Amino acid sequence: MGKMKLSGMFFLLLLCVFASQEMVEARICESKSHKFKGACLSDHNCGMVCRNEGFPKGKCRGFRRRCFCTRSC
Repeated sequence: MGKMKLSGMFFLLLLCVFASQEMVEARICESKSHKFKGACLSDHNCGMVCRNEGFPKGKCRGFRRRCFCTRSC
């Protein structure tokens, strides 16, 4: 293979890797928990409430420390 073909294939591979990472990161949906009460201080507690709401995970975030449930879209 010539240098041009090899560098073109490398560029295409690199482009595919970056595109697949963008798609994976963009496919997470989140929703504020409807049942979590008070300030969210523990991701574990948030996650337990989110599982009861039908979501696989939950995470505390924001200045006001709210519980957000997450799932794949």
